[in-house]
Amino acid sequence: MSGNSPIITPDPPSIPEGRRVYAIGDVHGRMDLLDRLIRMIGDDDTRRPQLETEIILLGDLVDRGPDSAGVVARAMTGSAGFAPLHTLMGNHEEQLVDSVAGDGEMISAWLFYGGRETLQSFGVPEQIIASGDETAMMRAARAVIPSDVIRWLRALPMSRRIGDYLFVHAGVRPGVPLDEQDPVDMRWIRREFLESEADHGAVVVHGHSIRPEVQMCPNRIGIDTGAYASDRLTAIGLEGARRWVLQT
Repeated sequence: MSGNSPIITPDPPSIPEGRRVYAIGDVHGRMDLLDRLIRMIGDDDTRRPQLETEIILLGDLVDRGPDSAGVVARAMTGSAGFAPLHTLMGNHEEQLVDSVAGDGEMISAWLFYGGRETLQSFGVPEQIIASGDETAMMRAARAVIPSDVIRWLRALPMSRRIGDYLFVHAGVRPGVPLDEQDPVDMRWIRREFLESEADHGAVVVHGHSIRPEVQMCPNRIGIDTGAYASDRLTAIGLEGARRWVLQT
């Protein structure tokens, strides 16, 4: 081969022409921050050329923060007003559905991970939660959490693929084709995914694993900045090969 052969560099990951995507990390019941960030996204979108815009919530809408019920209600509208709003399944949505729609055995564990605040936000009386009676809590939860909410949560998709990006809650299993990923990994995986430098077949935009700052890696972008405790809810904007961050 000639020493003068051109060096071919791969094209950077991109969103298809004519589209703009914003992805929002784990909200965890912080309706106040979600409202603020959606307004910021709306202002940002207005300042840019008019394109087909959408917003993706990366899961974990519920638990820990004070208004999970409000966050779920907002997400269920499917609209941010100026753009469609898509929601993915997180491990905390899974825990909610399994605890409320199951036999009640998971409720105590769920409370430890933030379910108490979720039950309170939907109107389960504190004395029932404090009693530790799993059957009573399950019955109370079923009485106040509408069945259409449970159906909606159960039906949430695991991922959304747009161009060279895959949007998912937790991540993917390295070495497994994207169309063969285990949904459990997509909701729960951490170390194997976070430590991998493998090419996953798309740049994975995810939440689930809290970091103080956005993580921009060649194969993944992590945007869970612990909003429920840090007051910083984060979004990433993607258009063509461009990326930018918005944060409360």
